Amino acid sequence: MKKVAYFDCFSGISGDMTLGVLVDLGLKPEVLKDELLKLNLDGYKISFNKVQKHGITGTKVDIELDNHDHHHEHNHHGRHLSDIIKLISESQLNQDVKDMAEKIFTRLGEAEAKVHNVDIEKIHFHEVGAVDSILDIVGSAIGINALEIDKIYSSPLPLGQGFVKSSHGVIPVPAPATVELLRGIPAKRTEVSAELVTPTGAAIISTITDSFGPIPDMTIENIGYGAGTKDFTEQPNLLRVIIGTSKDVYESDVINVVETNIDDMSPQVYDLLMDKLFSIGALDVFLTPILMKKNRPAIKLTVLVESTKLQEACACILSETTTMGVRIYEANRKKLAREMTEIETEYGKVNVKLGKIGDEVIKIIPEYDNCKQLAEKNNVPIMKVHQAVLTAFSNIK
Repeated sequence: MKKVAYFDCFSGISGDMTLGVLVDLGLKPEVLKDELLKLNLDGYKISFNKVQKHGITGTKVDIELDNHDHHHEHNHHGRHLSDIIKLISESQLNQDVKDMAEKIFTRLGEAEAKVHNVDIEKIHFHEVGAVDSILDIVGSAIGINALEIDKIYSSPLPLGQGFVKSSHGVIPVPAPATVELLRGIPAKRTEVSAELVTPTGAAIISTITDSFGPIPDMTIENIGYGAGTKDFTEQPNLLRVIIGTSKDVYESDVINVVETNIDDMSPQVYDLLMDKLFSIGALDVFLTPILMKKNRPAIKLTVLVESTKLQEACACILSETTTMGVRIYEANRKKLAREMTEIETEYGKVNVKLGKIGDEVIKIIPEYDNCKQLAEKNNVPIMKVHQAVLTAFSNIK
């Protein structure tokens, strides 16, 4: 049985909403406060209150700073990333908590640096230096670590619209750093004129999530709601997290299948087409011979692609082939957990892909190109290299 969590971000995600939902799920405020004291960070007071949004009760986190700054994600602050990493690394926090918090801050810092086109240690962070954001991120790492989740899933992220004020002036929603953090992550448009996904929220969810998509199969055991500050007429400003157990020993995700039937194109075109589709990020591309109307021999082109690459894949097919349209549908995948490693054999080193269920390795797949190179170099059949890999792996298990 695996313990899984699903972040249902129907109204987006922010640092304080994440912290609130973790407390709502059962993280004891006293425990959280005691853990945060290990940062040796002064000048704040943190409180937790039950509030209602559209009749739904959630936990609202309020952080009051001694200088009376508001909890505002785009204020200018003087701390640099190295200062914050040092603060975390020198604390007495659990090492897993330290690692998670440092990864989140590093992702946030890299995004800000890219947006402003400066070195990561020279940027004026929109929020990284804020005491409240440090508490949000480190507190979230404490809570997530305490949940002992095996796998975290998230819904696609809804993006608001409009503009917000920052230390650099008025910037569009979503903020440039938020967009940078969401590269490769499915997002969707909404009509809400507000910032739904903040840079802190984007940094947290993009770091901790294993897979984005619909809620996975699970037996639901716990549900929590974290409340945001604003009130929306369109929807409750809440982050919902659903905790449950899954009997599924395999990893799962949702991909898009793009298909089209082609009966009037030179076979020579497929070589370059497949190269372009793989360069875009297609998971697989394959051709199936079929018989179409009027008994015409034809090819069914099938492309497997993640949702973030779907539009690029469709554009490539429609521009590079004679087809007038494509079919698109979603498919659920079940797959083994994968791990890459390197095995030393009598013929040389070979990269190996391991297929695992939990900690058990059930499949060993040597990389073909490595085996081919070693077979040619040593003038032996490729199957000998392949067998040498399996033998070497069995000896080190």
